[in-house]
Amino acid sequence: MQRISIPKRLLVAVGGNATHPEDISGTTEEQKIIAQRTAMSLLPLAQLKNELVVTHGNGPVVGKILMRQVLTRDRIPPMSLDICVAHSQGGIAYLLMQAMENALREADNARHVACLLTQVEVDPDDPGFKNPTKPIGPFFTEEQAKQVGAELGWEMREDSGRGWRHVVASPKPKHIVDISLIDVLVRRGTVVIAGGGGGIPVVRGPKGIRTGVAAVIDKDLTSAHMANVLGIDTMMLLTAIPKVMVDFGKPSQRPLDRVSLDELKKLHAEGQFPPGSMGPKVEAVIRFLEGGGRHAVIAHLEQAMPALKGETGTHVMRA
Repeated sequence: MQRISIPKRLLVAVGGNATHPEDISGTTEEQKIIAQRTAMSLLPLAQLKNELVVTHGNGPVVGKILMRQVLTRDRIPPMSLDICVAHSQGGIAYLLMQAMENALREADNARHVACLLTQVEVDPDDPGFKNPTKPIGPFFTEEQAKQVGAELGWEMREDSGRGWRHVVASPKPKHIVDISLIDVLVRRGTVVIAGGGGGIPVVRGPKGIRTGVAAVIDKDLTSAHMANVLGIDTMMLLTAIPKVMVDFGKPSQRPLDRVSLDELKKLHAEGQFPPGSMGPKVEAVIRFLEGGGRHAVIAHLEQAMPALKGETGTHVMRA
């Protein structure tokens, strides 16, 4: 694969399942270890003389926060979903910020890392509110899903052959609140962690008054929007797979190495990328490139630097 020049301004989106894998219980110690591993994977990017923005998912974590509330609902009043998103955003970003700064100090690098609690405005009339599609929380068997759904009033759907999950509304991002602060910090050389979990969903009323709403915005769509507003040419979506696959699970399965935007849109229209797995990432890449981006990468978290150099991963070019 052709090597690619290192961009001076970069946005990296880390998947929720990469920061909280399915095979952990979710203890504090486990989450610290995962944050440390994530920080080590991102360290080579943070050591570059660049401007770096990091976003992250929260699907598994916010789902567990909701479940924790359900189990204690008779003793502790539950929080609304927007506050649950804020809790997950702050907790994940805190662990990642600390782990990244520790990794930089171990490497004798004085670069600062900051996390910004990020609100994201959505349209109150977004059709996503009428058709919940965003899977969050743990996986269940079909029988468990029916039981949990009936008991808690949750909508449960099958998620790409991996099991059943709770789905919630997922409106599209319209505006990143305080995007100017992210821009100022990143221009000063600070690694900025923002937009976690897609951002805290809010709607804007008269006089600019904002109110939280019950939803979870797709992290990759928020990342693409943020990158476009900040004028970033290169966006990386780091997940648990090394490359995007075509004909996934079939004898004709093959990885995508380098593909044009038009080719990716054609494959997407053919239904190659399921909504519950690779679909949102592909949609985010398309939006990013159509919105002014030049180069998008989907790769494994542990291969971040080789992928940035063009040695692995799936690379999508605008032209």
